[in-house]
Amino acid sequence: MSDLEKFRAETRAWLEENCPPSMRTPMPEEETCWGGRNPVYKNPDSKVWMDRMGARGWTVPAWPKEYGGGGLDKAHNQVLQQELGRLRARPPLSSFGIWMLGPALLEFASEEQKRHYLPQIARGEIRWCQGYSEPGAGSDLAGLQTKAEDMGDHYLVNGSKIWTSYGNYADWIFCLVRTDPKAPKHQGISFLLFDMASPGVSTKPIKLISGASVFAQTFFDNVKVPKDQLVGTLNAGWTIAKALLQHERNMIGGMGGANMPGSSGLRSPSVAAKRYAGEIKGKIANPAMRLEVAKHNMNSRAFGLTGQRMADEMKAGAPPGPASSMFKYYGTEQNKRKYELLLQAMGTSALGWEGKPFEEHELSITREWLRSKGNSIEGGTSEVQLNIIAKNVLRLPD
Repeated sequence: MSDLEKFRAETRAWLEENCPPSMRTPMPEEETCWGGRNPVYKNPDSKVWMDRMGARGWTVPAWPKEYGGGGLDKAHNQVLQQELGRLRARPPLSSFGIWMLGPALLEFASEEQKRHYLPQIARGEIRWCQGYSEPGAGSDLAGLQTKAEDMGDHYLVNGSKIWTSYGNYADWIFCLVRTDPKAPKHQGISFLLFDMASPGVSTKPIKLISGASVFAQTFFDNVKVPKDQLVGTLNAGWTIAKALLQHERNMIGGMGGANMPGSSGLRSPSVAAKRYAGEIKGKIANPAMRLEVAKHNMNSRAFGLTGQRMADEMKAGAPPGPASSMFKYYGTEQNKRKYELLLQAMGTSALGWEGKPFEEHELSITREWLRSKGNSIEGGTSEVQLNIIAKNVLRLPD
């Protein structure tokens, strides 16, 4: 038996024994496991699953073991993902720390910072939020005005951030601040980590047209931040910010790929079209609808495979580059098209806001359709991504 075959057998046996049955079902949004200091688990099995996977480093299987990861190489990680897929296992932990901050820390943080923060991220002990956009600096991120003054043994942070995803639930924030107001706007920016429970930090939730409130405005009023919580070099945070944005855009763009969570049941255009537009011999009855769904499924599959190829390149050592803008742009547009198809298939069944238990599942599609409109704004607007693609990928003239 080869090493990979042995690893597969051991992994399969461990997952069968340790993955709770309820974690092998499609995951409702309200059961997403974010971890953190004071989490609320609607399903207690979510914490069991997170703790068991975290103990093995399998919430971040490709991270080095010394930082809380699994230390798996590409081949072994692929086996793990295949076995998780075989069980239809839920992600054990959803975390901006894993998707965005962790990769940036691995690249830019000091050894002491890596050993302190990364294991906590891997075990789901800290829930992070991102302090980037400001009321007067959204797409023009480098125009940020939140400042951090050097007070000798600490920085004093004043200002505000907006569209802080889950800011009112987060334990810590990774935040861009201006540390040299006299420098050109892309310079004089630094990257700080600090506790959201620090005196002077407050949040105000922002309600969206979908009825959800996943964003908040975050305010900093004389917040003291220890100097050892500066990542990288003082006034050189823009480099870190750009690298992290590429990871964020990969994450957001991934929602347009095939086999994404939430694409089962009524959230699958194929399933919805058969249920509401009719089915003949296993096919969608309406030819026009069948064609549109087929196009969408083909695009999703191609996008998913392309994303996997880029992920493999990154695992092999290639850094994320401007191509992340291509994935962010296409992934968000593809996700928006998915919800347009769902509404087209469901017709009047998707109209409304309140309802009985089964109807609530239908009506959640309407809310998600409204939410999907924000995908092409957050993480950098589609227009910004097209400019990046034109300039840095296609090398088009100005």
